[in-house]
Amino acid sequence: MSSIQDARRIAYVNARLLDPATGLDAPGALLTEGETIADVGPRLFADAPPADAIVVDCRGECLAPGLVDMRVQIGEPGCEHKETIQTAGLAAAAGGVTSLACLPNTDPPIDSEAGIEFVARRAREAKLVKIYPYACVTRGAEGRDLAELGLLSEAGAVAFTDGSRAIADALVMRRALSYASAFGLMIVQHPEEPRLAAGGVMNAGEVATRLGLPAIPAVAEVMMIERDLRLVELTGARYHVAHVTTGAALDVIRRAKASGLPVTCDTAPPYFALTEVDVGDYRTFARLSPPLRGEMDRRAVVDAIADGTIDVIASDHHPHDQDSKRLPFAVAEPGAVGLETLLPLALELYHKGRIGLLDLLAKMTLRPAELLGIPAGRLAKGAPADIVQFDPDVPWQIDVGSFRSKSKNSPFDRRPVMGRVTRTVVDGRTVYERG
Repeated sequence: MSSIQDARRIAYVNARLLDPATGLDAPGALLTEGETIADVGPRLFADAPPADAIVVDCRGECLAPGLVDMRVQIGEPGCEHKETIQTAGLAAAAGGVTSLACLPNTDPPIDSEAGIEFVARRAREAKLVKIYPYACVTRGAEGRDLAELGLLSEAGAVAFTDGSRAIADALVMRRALSYASAFGLMIVQHPEEPRLAAGGVMNAGEVATRLGLPAIPAVAEVMMIERDLRLVELTGARYHVAHVTTGAALDVIRRAKASGLPVTCDTAPPYFALTEVDVGDYRTFARLSPPLRGEMDRRAVVDAIADGTIDVIASDHHPHDQDSKRLPFAVAEPGAVGLETLLPLALELYHKGRIGLLDLLAKMTLRPAELLGIPAGRLAKGAPADIVQFDPDVPWQIDVGSFRSKSKNSPFDRRPVMGRVTRTVVDGRTVYERG
């Protein structure tokens, strides 16, 4: 008998179908054939599923498009001791992520066609989730000379960013946006004025003062965005702001959107689920870039998710080994893993009544897929069979010891959450199934 991994036809029955693209939220069934969704709908298999199909009983759980994570740092090449394409794929599958975009600040950086081809080849070899590379805006992500954006786009780069480095030079950013505008490309900015942020390790405020830590003023974020928006007005280019954390920045982005500028943005779970208080007594797992902010900024992020100002929720997955985090706070590396906790932490917003389930899922499926221009984020006939099955109501406690990621640097260890992935399917293949 065929296994579920290699079956040509698989019928998922007794499911709660969720498709943000069409607004579908109803009991129903879905049929995959090979790598494609063959049919889906509330009345599918009203009599019985096909006799030649393997049947998967979803037991009333949600069946949705696989999550699309548009901000993931992978250590390969250069830092394989922190994360590899294989381990990132395992972590993504466990988190219900079927497609991810990997940042280019590897070693060497992804600023050439060879770098893009390397990622594509390693992803094919891993045979887990789909991995789409960003490419650097500037050569070596050094902020000076532009990379060959047009050639890199043709080679498979989905968008352009210098990763965790801001493009600080206004003239370089203007040239990048002008070039991107001519080719319809998207520039993604790490919004932090580097001179203001230099040497800082957490948000400026009472907590930083009490802990005696060098701080980064929140205004460093909005200043960079305000400058860039003037350049977007000048060039008309698509501009995306990564991991927005402050109310001031969100106000500026909200106004820019209202004026018709091609501006989008994302945030990550730490910025709506934690605050600077969670740094506690120098908890380096809570050292992030951008840093955790105050309560009013956290609330502003939640409001912006609810009102649509924030287009995407991404994991901002940034793995670090123990030696990079078990250090004094001021010298520990910033960043946290997030692939395996993206869905349950985002579901907190749904459980608290801040956003509907379909609208929330759109920010992790349809919307990032649209921004990246990849075939994902839909439960539709003919679409790729990239699916996540999850129970939104099951309670559990995050345990970093069970993570598939090679690194365990999460500020959410032991946090109680609700909602857990049961099964992840990529191109019709089950790549994760919770036992």
